[in-house]
Amino acid sequence: MNIQEYIESGILEQYALGELDDAQRAQVERMATEHPEVQAELEDVQRALNAYGEAHALTPPPGMKERVLANWQAAIQSEPGQAPAAPATEPVVRQLTPPRSEPAAAEIAPSRVSWSMAAAVALLLLSAAANLVFYNKWKQAENDLAVAQNQQASLASTMQAVNKNLTYRNQELAVLRSEQFKTVALLGTPAAPDARARVLYNPTTKAVYLDVRKLPAPPSGKQYQLWALDQGKPVDAGTLAAATVAGDSLQQMKDIASAQAFAMTVENEGGSPTPTLSTMTVLGKM
Repeated sequence: MNIQEYIESGILEQYALGELDDAQRAQVERMATEHPEVQAELEDVQRALNAYGEAHALTPPPGMKERVLANWQAAIQSEPGQAPAAPATEPVVRQLTPPRSEPAAAEIAPSRVSWSMAAAVALLLLSAAANLVFYNKWKQAENDLAVAQNQQASLASTMQAVNKNLTYRNQELAVLRSEQFKTVALLGTPAAPDARARVLYNPTTKAVYLDVRKLPAPPSGKQYQLWALDQGKPVDAGTLAAATVAGDSLQQMKDIASAQAFAMTVENEGGSPTPTLSTMTVLGKM
């Protein structure tokens, strides 16, 4: 598996956002353990998402949640029919009550107390109901904010992947246009007469790029491998990624100090220290 292709696939961003299932997460963690460059890229993605979340986080006013919860709990615990205990000064009120010859004045005070108590209970219930509605709306707003932040983080991750791909395409274009690269046409052998590819080789920087025009799909468990022929000796130039075989993009291969020709064979996945000449697919001289 080509590590750069794996990093640019966007799976690391999905891992950081928690969008993968258990099997996919296990695969990412295994790749990060086996390949330091995958681990480094994953840490960069996680740091970028954390920084984005912190930069866009909204904090409620201090003490808001505690005030709302306190009012709501007080309202739930209160009972509308329960009146406060009679004040300690009630005996004094009875002593100051006018004689029975004036009952109207004695009946007014309890009536006013009853209406005041009912009004207080009603106001308390209305306040509790209003606080409950406000609390529910506040919690909904918190949930909506979390969803929006997740969507923004996902968009930022997608944009990061798009920018990476655009940068890579610009690098490919620069290689294709550069006059410092020599083009070596690789033509099909009798094993694959219609196969076509080309090598872009920079003798100064020793950089090698491969551009596949047409290659048959390798058998299961097999992989194409590029070889540089230097003084008749084959030198490993690296294995091809699946996207390269399909002709989707250029692939940078291993640097080659010098070469007079290039060839491609079919080897076991992971490559071989020596070429299997019977599987040679294309060949081209400088």
